[in-house]
Amino acid sequence: MSNDFKSGFVSIIGAPNVGKSTLLNQLIGEKLAIISPKPQTTRNRILAVKTNPGFQMIFLDTPGIHQARGDLNLAMVRTALATLATVDLILFLVEAHSPDSQKNKRVLEALQSVETQTLLVVNKIDLVSEEALSRIVERFQGLHQFKGSAHISALYGTGINDLIAQIVPLLPMGPAYYPEDTLTDLPERFFCAEIIREKIMNLTSEEIPYAVAVTIGSFKEDEQKNLIRIQADIHVERASQKGIIIGKGGSMLREIGKQARLDMEKLLGSRVFLELWVRIQKKWRKNPRALKEFGYQ
Repeated sequence: MSNDFKSGFVSIIGAPNVGKSTLLNQLIGEKLAIISPKPQTTRNRILAVKTNPGFQMIFLDTPGIHQARGDLNLAMVRTALATLATVDLILFLVEAHSPDSQKNKRVLEALQSVETQTLLVVNKIDLVSEEALSRIVERFQGLHQFKGSAHISALYGTGINDLIAQIVPLLPMGPAYYPEDTLTDLPERFFCAEIIREKIMNLTSEEIPYAVAVTIGSFKEDEQKNLIRIQADIHVERASQKGIIIGKGGSMLREIGKQARLDMEKLLGSRVFLELWVRIQKKWRKNPRALKEFGYQ
């Protein structure tokens, strides 16, 4: 490793549903963070590592920063805010077509409380003109002292290389924190649970996605058969929610399982046998013990 090697931690922050997880996946070239059009999809801090011959970037995807109500949402916002003072660089992600100051007010307030250097990253530039983009950048630069700005479309991968090129000079000199083949510090069980939750987010509506937590009960590998047997529990708060997750004749649960299994097989490089159970845990989002058990504290 050369003496001019750079390495550092980079937090991706922003309001809910601005494309943080899509950006993370583009930056590392793998799907680690689950994606949904629904706000507040990301609940945990997800670490992803990008290593090149000259640098190692450790990205932290965080839940959206918003005016939280309820124990679960408060825990999510605390997770996001906790990264700001401990990283080397912050990427503040805003939407080009919806740069609402009120939506970003909570994030801007959080940035004022730390001295961490910050890049403004304007996402979804495919939805606005160059003139409108210039106005947005100028407006945000008047609200905070940014080190620069990058203009991207996380969905299409536009501007990602330019963003990386802007990040590198802002990283400190130093050795790699992780072996070069490391992609994340999270276990496979975590990503399998997130895949199931992603399918529920995308296949159900109204309050169901937000009332669901997923835990992995067992994860057993059979190397001789190239098979992984996974048993997962889907936790809901009410019997009516359980009925919707199961669906008529079990149809919804089968579809969730089918879509999740296919993604798990891509992730794990093995055949997967997936067993899903739906369990009722009343008011788990307001229960500190349940929040901790489900990994949200």
